[in-house]
Amino acid sequence: MKSKKNKKMSRYLDPKNDLVFKRVFGENPDLLINFLNALMPFETGRHIVSLEYLSPEMVPENPGKKHSIVDVRCKDNYKRQFIIEMQIYWTDAFYNRVVFNAGKAFVRQLDCAENFDLLQPVYTLAILDENFDHKTENFYHHYQIVNKENTNEIIPGLEFVLIELRKFHPETIADRKLAILWLRFLKEVGEKMKKLPPEMEENEFIRKAAEICEEAAFTDGQLLAYDKYWDTIRVEKTFKTTFLEEGMQKGLKKGLKKGLKKGEVIGLKKGLKKGLEKGLEKGETIGLKKGLKKGETIGLKKGETIGLKKGEAKLKAKEEEIVINCYKNGLPLETIAKVTGLSPAKILEIAKQQDL
Repeated sequence: MKSKKNKKMSRYLDPKNDLVFKRVFGENPDLLINFLNALMPFETGRHIVSLEYLSPEMVPENPGKKHSIVDVRCKDNYKRQFIIEMQIYWTDAFYNRVVFNAGKAFVRQLDCAENFDLLQPVYTLAILDENFDHKTENFYHHYQIVNKENTNEIIPGLEFVLIELRKFHPETIADRKLAILWLRFLKEVGEKMKKLPPEMEENEFIRKAAEICEEAAFTDGQLLAYDKYWDTIRVEKTFKTTFLEEGMQKGLKKGLKKGLKKGEVIGLKKGLKKGLEKGLEKGETIGLKKGLKKGETIGLKKGETIGLKKGEAKLKAKEEEIVINCYKNGLPLETIAKVTGLSPAKILEIAKQQDL
């Protein structure tokens, strides 16, 4: 039995696990107060002095409230209130859930008969073991209700602090030694660690929290629950990955179908436009050729007609000239007919026209 105990003490359990986190911060108000005072964005001179753990009725269960580990109501020396929870697995509904829980705590401060001016602000601290803001390297996110045009104007009541643990590195907040130690505790302490680093060992609160995380402090049944929690997380991640891949495949298929349809329409329009341009160009060429050919034919016919008419006119003038000369020289009608080849009637017609 002794060897089994020593074996258990050879490692620490991960404090991000639901069971361990509740053991550390859900059963030790002094550790939670120290933890909150180190991480919350308090003004100088303000700090938490007391807290009480909320009953399930204060923050009721809802479909999005998975992996919420500790809900507490804290009071600082100015009577402000806080909610703390640990969120291991990020979901798309996380924002809605933290606002819902904070809103519930804010509303439940009053009975129907009490005045609104008795309400105290509610702060939410959520520590995430996944990254959700991929647009920045900042790991510490402080949200308030502010005027978009003048961010100095703040509506008090609800504030949210979200910490992305995977982005945290000690050098990012070198001026807050206690915050560094607590975040390192959450990020580094786990099943692979057999000995606490000296800088953590020197702090009484971190040392106490680490001792609570020792495997030997948990029963076999609790260790089974510890492993089951990680199995649940892995299953949810697998489902999410599977659904994401299936969604991507469906999206690609649908997008391809729409893209092909749209591409076909665009291609048809472009094809029609290009075909019209080519058709016009080809039509213009064919029309020009046909026009030239037809013009040439018409021109030839018209030229032939004009030429014939001109030729006939010249011939007539020549005949008249011959007839006139013959008459002037006193040649008889029969001789003129033989010379010109004209009939006597035609010769007489010409003579009459010339008054011969």
